[in-house]
Amino acid sequence: MAQEQPKNPLHGLTLEKIVTRLYEKYGWAGLYQEVNVNCFHNDPSIKSSLKFLRKTPWAREKVEALYLKTFA
Repeated sequence: MAQEQPKNPLHGLTLEKIVTRLYEKYGWAGLYQEVNVNCFHNDPSIKSSLKFLRKTPWAREKVEALYLKTFA
């Protein structure tokens, strides 16, 4: 049975939805300025960003924090 997370504001959001919504708000240049990781600077795409963020927990945490700061 899935564990519920009623107080987690990111519960139910996929990383893809988070990155897509941030991209729509900031664009790649703005995302790179907010979260200084190369996946938003060198030939950025949703797919390549997801691949990097899934393998890099510290970068994913920064992206999730930006999402919360922006949309929460």
